[in-house]
Amino acid sequence: MARPKEFDPQTALVAAMELFRRQGYEATSIQDLVDALGINRSSMYAAYGSKHDLYLKALDLYCAVEADRAQESLAGSDEGPALPVLRAFLLSYVESALTDPLRGGCMVTHGVLERLPGDAKAAERLGGALGSLEEAFAYLLLRARVAGELAPGTDVRTTARLLVTLTQGLRVMERAADRDYLTQVVDQALKGLSRTG
Repeated sequence: MARPKEFDPQTALVAAMELFRRQGYEATSIQDLVDALGINRSSMYAAYGSKHDLYLKALDLYCAVEADRAQESLAGSDEGPALPVLRAFLLSYVESALTDPLRGGCMVTHGVLERLPGDAKAAERLGGALGSLEEAFAYLLLRARVAGELAPGTDVRTTARLLVTLTQGLRVMERAADRDYLTQVVDQALKGLSRTG
């Protein structure tokens, strides 16, 4: 009779995702993963494959969670001005970073810094995550342009890419800067977009 699994694979995957998010890929050892998942090495390999396979599965989960968050935050309401929604979303990155005692950061940012350009499988996922965020920004910016909130001549696609780059910069600087510093960066970026800026 087959022995039943002694752990919940989804719960263990979330634990792996959190570990990779905090430590990055290179600094996370197999023993770290075994300890975090609460299983032995053979069970981990049987359930997820190699460390890299597990990383990719964890990255898929992280990207899906973050894409849902961005979609809900940026496109969740079509009522009222769009730029305050954008500001609240960008400041949510600041808030989540500064309330995390470990300043663990973002798994996508860690992945871009550590895994690119040499890891094609990670590159595909990371590119998809950044592209998804760009699309969410572009949708909101288009709404802002239609409503007359943006400065004349604002290119929605280029601005969406600027905002993706800003979010990645915020994720890096959250380890070195305080709330006032990061909030001023967000407000300065948005001032350049606004018709009244």
